[in-house]
Amino acid sequence: MKTYLKNYIVLRLLNNLKHSRIMKTIAKTYLCGMLEKKIQQQVEKGTMLPLMEEFYTIQGEGFHTGRAAYFIRVGGCDVGCHWCDVKESWAPEKHPPTSVDHIVSNAAKYSKTIVVTGGEPLTWNMEPLTSGLKDAGLDVHIETSGAYPLTGQWDWICLSPKKAKMPLQEVYEAAHELKVIVYNRHDLAFAKAESEKVSSQCKLFLQPEWSVREKMIPLITEFVMQNPEWQVSLQTHKYLNIP
Repeated sequence: MKTYLKNYIVLRLLNNLKHSRIMKTIAKTYLCGMLEKKIQQQVEKGTMLPLMEEFYTIQGEGFHTGRAAYFIRVGGCDVGCHWCDVKESWAPEKHPPTSVDHIVSNAAKYSKTIVVTGGEPLTWNMEPLTSGLKDAGLDVHIETSGAYPLTGQWDWICLSPKKAKMPLQEVYEAAHELKVIVYNRHDLAFAKAESEKVSSQCKLFLQPEWSVREKMIPLITEFVMQNPEWQVSLQTHKYLNIP
């Protein structure tokens, strides 16, 4: 009731003081503040998400390479990989809060396979988004560092661990795929250690970091030949010049 009365009073002031610029500014500022608070609450609940981009393309990495998929890129990440190729995704405030219903409606038009990526999607509550996607009959994948609690309903979890902020145990246990980015030779030892934390059914991939791929591919190739439980992942979409 108090909120309703405040809003009513503000609207009355706007109507009665049409020529008062100061009062209009005060009223508009108040209403904007109320709107921002409401949006923030929806983002915290996961019914709105900071959407950076969404696009239909071919999956270029890991187990599902070569398959058509609709990507939903969510803003927000504090893991801070220095070689990250989407650093513009880090700051969530740069990306418009978008309703989950709108995101699901767009995704359902294009593909049966949806990939939620970032940024770090698990920064946010993924339950509303994945519930909507599952209700639409879609297969839902996630690409995550595993640094935050696992929320949502997933058909495929690709875990890409980062040394700066290690995954939680629950994500190791749930992962269907482990994808380790190889920037230098020390990352091969890191990959082997990480593989001991996932289930025996988890698919194992090594992927050269794009800027050093020519140096790392020979090392990765040799490692995989000596450790055939691993496979090579290449950023195929970059070779194909597609998103």
